[in-house]
Formats: sequence, structure tokens, C-alpha cells
Amino acid sequence: MKKTLAIAAAVAATFATASYAQSSVTLYGIVDAGFTYTTNVNNNANYAVTSGNVQASRWGLRGAEDLGGGLKAIFTLESGFDVTNGKQNGALFNRQSYVGLSQAQFGTVTLGRQFDSVVDYLAPLTAAGSWGGTYMAHVLDNDNLNASFSLNNAIKYTSPNLSGFQFGGAYAFSNQAGGFANNRAYSAGMGYSNAGLRLAAAYMQAQGMDSNNGAGAVVNDPLGTNHRQRTWGAGGNYTYGPMVGGVVFTQSRVNNAGGDSVRINNIEANLRYNLTPALGLGAMYAYTNANGGALNAGTGSNSVHWNQFGLQADYALSKRTDVYLEGVGVWGAGQNANGITQVGYVSSDNFSSSKNQGVVSTGIRHRF
Repeated sequence: MKKTLAIAAAVAATFATASYAQSSVTLYGIVDAGFTYTTNVNNNANYAVTSGNVQASRWGLRGAEDLGGGLKAIFTLESGFDVTNGKQNGALFNRQSYVGLSQAQFGTVTLGRQFDSVVDYLAPLTAAGSWGGTYMAHVLDNDNLNASFSLNNAIKYTSPNLSGFQFGGAYAFSNQAGGFANNRAYSAGMGYSNAGLRLAAAYMQAQGMDSNNGAGAVVNDPLGTNHRQRTWGAGGNYTYGPMVGGVVFTQSRVNNAGGDSVRINNIEANLRYNLTPALGLGAMYAYTNANGGALNAGTGSNSVHWNQFGLQADYALSKRTDVYLEGVGVWGAGQNANGITQVGYVSSDNFSSSKNQGVVSTGIRHRF
């Protein structure tokens, strides 16, 4: 009897060990901090130690459990923070917090706080969404390619990779009784890659954004509150040896509660070249044009535009750690002295006191 119990205990321990081995939880993150010089901040230059210059500093937990038959349970919890003061940016898991199921043949379904399809498919083709980072986002990150906001209460589907083609979409609920369409959002996107070619297109619409004080689909929106936003775009890039270059076009249409509307077009060209395996050089140019009655405010033009240039040098000290130096300048034009769309700016934390603004930033980034 004792021998039988010993064998049963050994078998149970073996199965428990095997089951544990099929599950994994990974702690990961990025710590990015540096020194930044910004022009035209309240008519002065600003010198500051800053966080998230190239990529937002973050930490997260990512897990997967093998359920058998190719099916996995997955989760991600990700929080952004400020390296300079240790403060968390809003909610505990303000960037992403979701759980779902994934199957290699059928795709992935997740529920929770997640990025929209514009971030998933188009952002990797832009400077801001790949190598350039925060300061190279289009004016006010109006198209969300720098992931300024996430979607709450979202259910999301991502297809498997079908010979280089992939698609997906998300629907974010308002979670309001009697207010199904208030502060909800939905998006869809697709991408294709073959050899060095990569193409993508995406669409996102959010209604009544943040109109219920953050209980609905979208919060922390850089363009303000209580409006509808529709963003779409397409682009592509091509990798040839150590060089990758691309072009992306996006359009954001914003309607506020008073019925005013703004149409913002962005077109970007970017190029990155790895001079050596450790040293990468990048350049980008973006043109942004905004049209609409909401720009006028009774004092000026219905049309304004910006020219934006960015340069970066990045040197890898190791696989996880790199140092960088970058400069970004924005030149605006238009007659209206009021409204967010008139201000030439690079950083949303340091709005320009004129139509122009420049930033020079250097720092260190560590991934774990």
C-alpha cells in the first residue's frame, strides 16, 4: 500500500511539474531617461531631465499557459511611469491590461484595455512608432500613432499570419446603461509583409470621447473631450540591407459637441540606416495640414499647417542598452492665434509660445 501511494505521489508530481513547465510569466520593461532642451516654452528655453524621450518608460507582466491542442491562455499587464520622479502615469496598468485565448490556426481574442488598430498596424511604419519615438509624433499625436490613448472595455481579434497577410479589429464598449453609443470606439486594420516590403492600412472611430469622465472606451485623449474622432491611414516601407525607408499618410476628422469640425492630414517620409551593427542613423519629415471652422475662433484662418523635421543617432552599448541623440523641429503657419491646432509644438508637456519649436534630446534606454 505504501509503495502504491509512493508511486501515485511520484506520478502526480511529474504531471504537476509538466503542467507548470507549460506555463510562463515574463517580467519586461523599458527605462528611458535623458536630458532635453526645448525652445519657446513661455517665451523661454527649457532645460530638463525627462523620461520616455524615445520610448515611454514602462514595466509589465506577460503570461501564457498551454491548454493543449495548440490553444493558449494569455495575458498582459503593462504600466507606464516617469523615470524622473517614479510616478505612475494614471491607472496602475494604464497602457494595457487584457486576457484572452490564442490559437495558431485561428488567431487571438483578448478582452480589456488595449491599443487600437492604427497603433497595431500603421505605427510600426512611422518614425514615432518604431525608432524615432515621442518627439517625432505628428502634431498633438492627432492620429494616435504614438499611442497617446488606449481603448477601455475592448474586445479584440487578431488573425494568424496568413502567408504574410494579417488583419484584426477591436470594439470598445461604453459600458453605459442606456448609452450604448456614448464614448465607444471601434477599429480595424490589416498588414502585409513579403521579403523587404511591408504594407498596412487601418481605421479607428471613437464617439463622445471621455464624455463620461473616463468610464467609457477612451480616456486621456490629447485632443480634448466630448468629441467624435475618425482616423484612417495607409503606408508602407521597404528594407534593403541595412536601410529601411517608408511613407505613411493619415487623416483625422474631429467633431466637437458644438458641431465644429477639423480635418487633419498628415504625410510622413522616414529613413533609417544602420551605419554599423551598433550605430543607427534616422531622419524623418512630416507635413500636417488642418482645415475646419473650429480653427477660426472668430479671429483668423480656417487652415493651418506645420512642417516637422527629425534626426536621430542611436548607439547600442549592448543588446539591451543604447544611448541616443536626436533633434526635432516644428514650423507652423496660419493666422489664428487661438486653439490647440494653431500652436507649433513638439512636446505636449511644453507647448510652444510661438508657431515654432525645437527639441534636442539625449539619453539612455535600457530594456529588460
